[in-house]
Amino acid sequence: MTRSEIAELRYAVGQLRQCVTALRSHYGDAGTVRRLENDLERLVIDTDEFEQAPPPEAPKAKQETIYVPDAKHDEAAWMGAQDEGLGFHSRPRTK
Repeated sequence: MTRSEIAELRYAVGQLRQCVTALRSHYGDAGTVRRLENDLERLVIDTDEFEQAPPPEAPKAKQETIYVPDAKHDEAAWMGAQDEGLGFHSRPRTK
């Protein structure tokens, strides 16, 4: 983890602290607020430990490149298939 990533983590924990403080002032000593405060303190402790002695980085898995040929495919294979998320629906289909 880079220094900037640790700084971002500390900033996020600080933002969370402000939110939990606001919850404390609004809901008082409720059990859920106490648990959130406990979780927040655990995050602070874990962040400190991570910064002092970061664990070894996990080995990066090699990503396999999948080649998709530009050859024309049998369109009958796609008949009846739903096309949600595949693009703009009112555009004419390309062949």
